[in-house]
Amino acid sequence: MPSHALPDPEAKFPVTEFPRIGFLKNIVRSPLIEVGDYSYYDDPDGPDRFEEKCVLYHYDFVGDRLVIGRFCAVATGVQFIMNGANHALGGFSTFPFGIFPGAWREGFDPAAYATGHRGDTTVGNDVWLGMEATVLPGVTIGDGAIVAAKSVVTKDIPAYAIVAGNPARVVRMRFPAATVERLQAIAWWNWSVDKVTRNIAAITGADIEALEKAE
Repeated sequence: MPSHALPDPEAKFPVTEFPRIGFLKNIVRSPLIEVGDYSYYDDPDGPDRFEEKCVLYHYDFVGDRLVIGRFCAVATGVQFIMNGANHALGGFSTFPFGIFPGAWREGFDPAAYATGHRGDTTVGNDVWLGMEATVLPGVTIGDGAIVAAKSVVTKDIPAYAIVAGNPARVVRMRFPAATVERLQAIAWWNWSVDKVTRNIAAITGADIEALEKAE
């Protein structure tokens, strides 16, 4: 790629020398997975099996969606546990009688599964998910958040928070609340790629006024 060229958002492998990196939008096949431009998955075995390895229990008949925004970095081994993993919680037993054919399935009320469903899983923009982090069903991860390696995300994460642990807890906020509000108003990830390119120094810097004045 010439030095002046821009990464192609339609490329499956945007970094020729590192085929372990793939733009997810061009890899995922499920209509229930939506990924924004430039969000990538990094895996030494290659990113092609992202859905099989990283999006677990994602069944069409359940219908829950995984939505990942733009400019997200998804490290090796991240796993999204979808609602299909949940067992019915409303009765005395959580044993999944309904998945077995025959009399057990006939005697099971399919509506019981829905009692454990938590809705879509949503990852904002410019989110970094560390190696082997696990995201449970129905969680929303805010823009600019960082999830530490091996964390287990069980509840929503605020924008620009750093979380770690099992269950993941906020370690600290990356910026003061006023700065977070300004960053979300700027929403640089929605800019044209040309504007992003012109302002990479401001985007990766820490001068909020320079970012607000970007043209």
